[in-house]
Amino acid sequence: MEYKDYYQILGVNKGATEKEIKLAYRKLAKELHPDKNPGNKQAEARFKEVNEAYEVLSDPEKRQKYDALGQNWNQYEQWQRSGSTGGQPFDWSAFGFGGRPAGATSYRTVTEEELRGLFGEGAGGFSDFFRTFFAGMGATPGTTSRAAPRSRRGQDYEQPVTVTLEEAFNGSQRVLETSTSDGKSRRLEVKIPPGVKDGSRIRIAGQGGPGTGTGAPGDLYLVISVLPHAIFQREDDDLRAELPVDMTTLILGGELAVPTLKGTMLSLKIPPETQNGKVFRLSGQGMPSLSDPAHRGDLFVKVRAVLPTNLSHKERQLIEELRKLRGG
Repeated sequence: MEYKDYYQILGVNKGATEKEIKLAYRKLAKELHPDKNPGNKQAEARFKEVNEAYEVLSDPEKRQKYDALGQNWNQYEQWQRSGSTGGQPFDWSAFGFGGRPAGATSYRTVTEEELRGLFGEGAGGFSDFFRTFFAGMGATPGTTSRAAPRSRRGQDYEQPVTVTLEEAFNGSQRVLETSTSDGKSRRLEVKIPPGVKDGSRIRIAGQGGPGTGTGAPGDLYLVISVLPHAIFQREDDDLRAELPVDMTTLILGGELAVPTLKGTMLSLKIPPETQNGKVFRLSGQGMPSLSDPAHRGDLFVKVRAVLPTNLSHKERQLIEELRKLRGG
């Protein structure tokens, strides 16, 4: 397996914080998501690389092992998987020790001097390697057997999902294609509940990474991004819209047709002498609450006066007369 620099893939420094790694991942995942790049195989490959990098760097234990083992990370992962399935012993040739003898059924003996020569004693390199590589595995340098790995819960995964505001209002479904720990792809149908917001995390229990031993599988978290809407702006569970109204309706009163995310139209009564910029509240016409879909926010409609253009001679005369009557 080819070594991949996960820090370079996410565009962060090796000393990046968890928050910096998460922000970099979300930005790239949003840019490279298949929904935004249909048919783009290069973007799809990068999207998978970004998810692979985040899976490792977002897990403190995996990141520690990745940092300690560097380019031998893939060899270690193969060894760890073989340990949980009764596979072949780890091949020490990945660390420059010449491999194990043919037919060997146990680890090759590795001396402390060899390990110190490879990892060094300064800056905790030697001790960091021991803590990272052998922690909890029941094996130490120079031994010829190892204990069964500990049972451990599987890794949680995150999957970015982009939805429209209509889908956030009504709820939706997605068919996701994810990768298993052995590199195989799987299709998973998930439900996105009404009321999701930008940044919402929806938990899909048991659909993360497999556990080791008797450990339970991890969970899958859908990280929601809501696309901007042409008419509505969202503020928590409330919606805001600015709609054009002709001058005569504002002056004399009338009705205004207001669109909704349900796909229907509401009739808003405009009182006579309504001022430009006045805001009307339509109770219960906003977004459903994610925690309680029966509860809805409000819709606030701001009216914007539209002045007439291409006036006829008669219209100009009438407006001039109005100006005289108003003392203008």
